[in-house]
Amino acid sequence: MERNVAALVLAAGKGTRMSSALPKVLHPACGKPLIAWPTEAALGAGASPVVLVLGHGGDVVERAVRRRFGDTVRTARQEAQLGTGHAARVGLEALGAWSGTVLIVYGDCPLLTSEHLAALVDLRHRTAAPLALWTTRVDDPHGYGRVLRGSDGLPERIVEEKDATPEQRRIDEINPGVYAADAAWLRTALGRLTPANAQGELYLTDLVAAARADGRGVATLEVDAKETQGVNDRAQLAAAAAVLQERVIRRAQLEGVTFLLPTSVVVDADVRFGVDVTVGPLVQLTGATDVKDEVVVGAGCVLHDTVVAAGSIIHPYSVCDGARVGEGCTVGPFARLRPGAVLDEGAHVGNFVEMKKARLGKGSKANHLTYLGDAEVGAGANIGAGTITCNYDGVGKYQTTIGDGVFVGSNATLVAPVTIGRGGYVAAGSTISADVPEDALAIGRGRQENKPGYAAGLRARNAERAKKKP
Repeated sequence: MERNVAALVLAAGKGTRMSSALPKVLHPACGKPLIAWPTEAALGAGASPVVLVLGHGGDVVERAVRRRFGDTVRTARQEAQLGTGHAARVGLEALGAWSGTVLIVYGDCPLLTSEHLAALVDLRHRTAAPLALWTTRVDDPHGYGRVLRGSDGLPERIVEEKDATPEQRRIDEINPGVYAADAAWLRTALGRLTPANAQGELYLTDLVAAARADGRGVATLEVDAKETQGVNDRAQLAAAAAVLQERVIRRAQLEGVTFLLPTSVVVDADVRFGVDVTVGPLVQLTGATDVKDEVVVGAGCVLHDTVVAAGSIIHPYSVCDGARVGEGCTVGPFARLRPGAVLDEGAHVGNFVEMKKARLGKGSKANHLTYLGDAEVGAGANIGAGTITCNYDGVGKYQTTIGDGVFVGSNATLVAPVTIGRGGYVAAGSTISADVPEDALAIGRGRQENKPGYAAGLRARNAERAKKKP
């Protein structure tokens, strides 16, 4: 393939059919904004530089692409919306005197593949045509530009739906809007475009007629319609996301991941897997989640921006957001790990346990009905059922520190800031508001008093009261 390749990603449109305040190209598909997909495809095809032509919501879109791509891409602004041909002019100006092949794609087409973009560049290079483009055939071509071919079988021009005759509208070969053009020829051809059409805009599609008028051929590469699908509304967004999801899951399967019911799961494109991972039904893995070797994620779990180290088990219906789970840990079922939750190697978090900004040390356990917030738990500790760290006093958050080997009995209330020293014991039902020294037993509860026969008398009195009720 030709080495000297740049790309223009046209993303200036408003996307009114999305009925959204969010710019269309920032709507997510499989965990990435729409614009990221064609941009990554162009980069994967060897394009450098890549220029994103922005317009509507340009500041918001620029911040989003900078977060994802940094300085890998350039941006240009199409301040006046004068058509796709004008958008390409703006993008080409950002390339300056650059020479080579320019790929042109749209920012709302997430299904493009690097493979077929590279093939288009290669086709243009081999044929020495000034312009090469994708075409595809669809059962219902309504709304698309039709490819009109001459007697030599080569494209003569593309006619848009609003400008087409009834006979032309019956043509099923359409223009999906992916081009590869010689940069020098493109500069000249874009300068000759005129708004002589129903929309009064500069059409990028008029490049085909311009190439023929120059006595030059136009090369075409037919691509499956599944790859050329664009997004104009929420229904098309969902359809494109479904195709992307199939690709993501298929790739993971080839890399050694078992999905027990693949059609039921949600897996974002940025999720990473080790080998021999097992994912149960109805699981959602989103964001920058990283699941290492031999991890089992049970049914109904939701993991977002979470790292799970090798050999750990996430039991069903657990929710982990921004958590770090060490090697050989068990989580759940029905556990919740909030941002900042860290489990060291071999730690156990059981059913209905919640952690927030807390670390559970190596081999430590919190197996039942516990809240650990703003806490540091050492190694080999046991946190009894119903224990809570009272980390918030209505104004500030405070730290609880629990040393190695501490045993906290059931229904203990630890009022932060407080430290339980190494090897300490906390009696069940205690409220602890002062530090506990190492190896000490802390009891913080009212003294028990038994009153013989009191219960029998209470029942008798209650029975008499019940009889007097109207």
